[in-house]
Amino acid sequence: MLDDIASCSDGRPGVTRLPFTSEHHRAAAIIKGWMEETGLAVHMDAAGTIIGRREGVADGPTLLFGSHQDSVRNGGKYDGIMGVLLPILALREIKNLSLPFSVQVMAFADEEGVRFPTALIGSRALAGSFDPSALELKDQDGISIHDAMVEFGLRPDGIESLDLRNRSIIGYVETHIEQGPVLDNENVPLGVVTAIAGIERHHISLRGIAGHAGTTPMRGRQDPLTCAAEFLLAAERIASETPDLIATIGKLNVLPNAVNVIPGEVSMILEIRSAVDRVREQGGKSIINEMREIAAGRAIDFTCRKTYTQRAVPCDAKLKNLLKKAVYSSHYEAKELPSGATHDASAMADLCPIAMLFVRCHGGISHTPEELAEEADMQEAVNCLVNFLKLLK
Repeated sequence: MLDDIASCSDGRPGVTRLPFTSEHHRAAAIIKGWMEETGLAVHMDAAGTIIGRREGVADGPTLLFGSHQDSVRNGGKYDGIMGVLLPILALREIKNLSLPFSVQVMAFADEEGVRFPTALIGSRALAGSFDPSALELKDQDGISIHDAMVEFGLRPDGIESLDLRNRSIIGYVETHIEQGPVLDNENVPLGVVTAIAGIERHHISLRGIAGHAGTTPMRGRQDPLTCAAEFLLAAERIASETPDLIATIGKLNVLPNAVNVIPGEVSMILEIRSAVDRVREQGGKSIINEMREIAAGRAIDFTCRKTYTQRAVPCDAKLKNLLKKAVYSSHYEAKELPSGATHDASAMADLCPIAMLFVRCHGGISHTPEELAEEADMQEAVNCLVNFLKLLK
């Protein structure tokens, strides 16, 4: 089934399926087919979320499952879409079992934020946190989200009516490949997420003195790029020495970026993540303070501006413990671990309690065509979701 939907791609290596495109349209038809074959009532909402619903008792609460259908460019065939398929298969296995609650499986249109400079449109709409001004954001071809949605056959003016905050919701459970090596290294098929990491990003600018590479002596140079090199090592060292802290500098701009010129300016983005906000905040201060000292020692002008903050989202204790019991019912110990990546669950936390189930991925590799989750591990995840539904019952 995952091989089938992986063909809904733009023809590059791996899977490239962006929201509100012809590839998305073809994938939506397949997802609707999965849901209908399971006996779910299916529709697509105004944000492009495909929803399959199984009704429970009248006026009863609803349990939500979901993940995203879109991919990064040249991505894998498991990230996101696997978390749509597996709960559908779990519901298929208990088709004749009555439940005292309704169940809704959702395939969100845009989680990756690749086509447009925003993401989590569908999940934010349900949680009541969607900003309508985002509809005017445009892709690299100058097409706005609003216009792309209309072309796709949606009515974006109806997004604000999707807010579920006045509904009785048990919680939201997302199944996802780990996108890291922990489960694979420990030879464990499934993990239960403790929290989704908080994120902060800082735009850092360094200004030195440009000069001729051949005629400027080494002593006394004010080179912002060598200063930046020290920054990278300082961030790596501090994060490595601090439990639960991750720091990355993955983007640098160098001016004039010429082979025979000492750079005059360098800018970079420092990203810091942790499942514990206190650790992230203190770690960020420590890294930036050391950077400031390094720059001062090299006579480099240093400026730092925080551009983004997202708080950590803890998983609900009750749902997390039920998932752990569900894993144990399949004769496995539940490995607990944080999620360093953001998911639709982080937006859904504004609506209801959340939980996440991780499935081992080979080598921790993700966002590439080599991404792999074993069939046996995915079946264990289906078994776990079946057990979870029965325990929640």
